[in-house]
Amino acid sequence: MSTPDLAPRKTFGGVIAVWVLALVAGLAVGVFVPAEWRAQWITVALGGCVIAAFAVQLWYGRSQAFIQRVAASVLGALIVLGVVTAGFGLASIVPR
Repeated sequence: MSTPDLAPRKTFGGVIAVWVLALVAGLAVGVFVPAEWRAQWITVALGGCVIAAFAVQLWYGRSQAFIQRVAASVLGALIVLGVVTAGFGLASIVPR
């Protein structure tokens, strides 16, 4: 049997790190990818965020609430990428 952690690491930072990764990836897609390919690359960015969420939460090495932490990371990344995509979508319909 293993002994419980006396002072476990904070796990909320890993969730926020995935959200920041989603923001950076969304902005990079919006800036560097042509408008007709953005939707495809946003889904690739979300897939990368899912993999990063699993990697970050596995790195913590805690099994308690693992699914909830991964779900919070992925849901937050989805919301962040949705807001970024909506922003670039609205910016594309505004005349210059």
